[in-house]
Amino acid sequence: IPLSKTPHKVVIDSREKVIITGVEDVDSFNENEVIMLTNHGFITVTGEDLHISKLNLDEAQLVVTGMIQSIDYADHEEERAKKGVFSKMFR
Repeated sequence: IPLSKTPHKVVIDSREKVIITGVEDVDSFNENEVIMLTNHGFITVTGEDLHISKLNLDEAQLVVTGMIQSIDYADHEEERAKKGVFSKMFR
Protein backbone atom coordinates (compact mmCIF):
# COMPACT_ATOMS: atom_id res chain seq x y z
CA ILE A 1 0.00 0.00 0.00
CA PRO A 2 1.50 3.38 -0.92
CA LEU A 3 1.77 5.70 2.09
CA SER A 4 -0.72 8.17 0.64
CA LYS A 5 -3.30 5.33 0.51
CA THR A 6 -2.60 4.18 4.08
CA PRO A 7 -5.58 4.93 6.33
CA HIS A 8 -4.87 7.53 8.99
CA LYS A 9 -6.07 6.76 12.52
CA VAL A 10 -5.22 7.96 16.00
CA VAL A 11 -6.25 5.62 18.82
CA ILE A 12 -5.63 6.65 22.42
CA ASP A 13 -5.82 3.94 25.07
CA SER A 14 -6.39 5.31 28.61
CA ARG A 15 -3.96 8.22 27.98
CA GLU A 16 -1.13 5.69 28.37
CA LYS A 17 -0.71 4.58 24.76
CA VAL A 18 -1.39 6.12 21.37
CA ILE A 19 -1.39 4.18 18.10
CA ILE A 20 -1.06 6.30 14.97
CA THR A 21 -1.33 4.98 11.41
CA GLY A 22 -0.43 6.80 8.22
CA VAL A 23 2.98 7.72 9.68
CA GLU A 24 5.60 8.59 7.05
CA ASP A 25 8.52 9.67 9.26
CA VAL A 26 9.47 10.62 12.82
CA ASP A 27 10.90 14.14 12.86
CA SER A 28 12.10 14.23 16.48
CA PHE A 29 11.38 12.69 19.86
CA ASN A 30 12.29 12.88 23.53
CA GLU A 31 10.56 11.90 26.77
CA ASN A 32 8.20 14.91 26.57
CA GLU A 33 7.43 15.22 22.84
CA VAL A 34 7.20 13.11 19.68
CA ILE A 35 6.86 14.91 16.34
CA MET A 36 5.97 12.88 13.27
CA LEU A 37 4.95 13.40 9.67
CA THR A 38 1.78 11.60 8.60
CA ASN A 39 -0.13 11.55 5.36
CA HIS A 40 -2.39 14.18 6.99
CA GLY A 41 0.34 16.57 8.15
CA PHE A 42 2.57 16.82 11.19
CA ILE A 43 1.40 15.50 14.56
CA THR A 44 2.97 16.38 17.89
CA VAL A 45 2.31 14.12 20.87
CA THR A 46 3.22 15.69 24.21
CA GLY A 47 3.32 14.09 27.62
CA GLU A 48 5.59 12.64 30.27
CA ASP A 49 7.91 9.63 30.10
CA LEU A 50 7.09 9.08 26.41
CA HIS A 51 8.66 6.14 24.61
CA ILE A 52 8.33 4.91 21.05
CA SER A 53 7.42 1.28 21.67
CA LYS A 54 6.85 0.47 17.99
CA LEU A 55 7.82 2.14 14.75
CA ASN A 56 7.10 0.33 11.50
CA LEU A 57 7.34 2.62 8.48
CA ASP A 58 6.55 -0.28 6.13
CA GLU A 59 3.14 -0.50 7.83
CA ALA A 60 3.11 3.29 8.47
CA GLN A 61 2.44 2.72 12.18
CA LEU A 62 3.82 4.31 15.34
CA VAL A 63 3.02 3.39 18.95
CA VAL A 64 3.93 5.80 21.75
CA THR A 65 3.57 4.88 25.43
CA GLY A 66 3.73 7.12 28.49
CA MET A 67 1.39 9.71 30.00
CA ILE A 68 -0.26 11.36 26.97
CA GLN A 69 -1.15 15.00 27.60
CA SER A 70 -1.98 16.30 24.11
CA ILE A 71 -2.00 15.53 20.41
CA ASP A 72 -1.75 18.44 18.00
CA TYR A 73 -1.96 18.60 14.20
CA ALA A 74 -0.12 21.08 11.98
CA ASP A 75 -0.16 21.12 8.20
CA HIS A 76 3.06 20.66 6.22
CA GLU A 77 3.52 24.34 5.34
CA GLU A 78 2.91 25.55 8.90
CA GLU A 79 5.50 23.14 10.34
CA ARG A 80 8.08 24.04 7.68
CA ALA A 81 7.55 27.74 8.37
CA LYS A 82 8.18 27.17 12.09
CA LYS A 83 11.37 25.26 11.34
CA GLY A 84 12.50 28.02 8.98
CA VAL A 85 12.09 30.67 11.68
CA PHE A 86 13.98 28.62 14.29
CA SER A 87 16.78 27.63 11.94
CA LYS A 88 17.34 31.31 11.07
CA MET A 89 17.46 32.24 14.76
CA PHE A 90 20.12 29.69 15.60
CA ARG A 91 22.55 30.22 12.72
